[in-house]
Amino acid sequence: QNEKELQDAVKQQEEKMLQFIDKSGEVTRLKAEVFHLKCLLQRAETEAKVLWEEMRDKEHQVDTAHIQERVMLRQEVDKLTLMLVEKENENIRLTNKY
Repeated sequence: QNEKELQDAVKQQEEKMLQFIDKSGEVTRLKAEVFHLKCLLQRAETEAKVLWEEMRDKEHQVDTAHIQERVMLRQEVDKLTLMLVEKENENIRLTNKY
């Protein structure tokens, strides 16, 4: 009887662990999706910022190649900034882990 109860308890615990792992995977996937969406939003905000600056500086003259270059440069700066923040967060996480 005790052995049967113990087996049932172990089985229930295993099921709970599998459910937790499934939920954990879903959370990880959602976090990755949120991160991707934040990157897309940042890119769009960057493009809008550059375009507004260009339009303000040059009322009627528009150099599309120059604007495109500025957008690309600003995106690269944002990407590098984001990479730096990710590395700093990873270092903090590893420091906290150990």
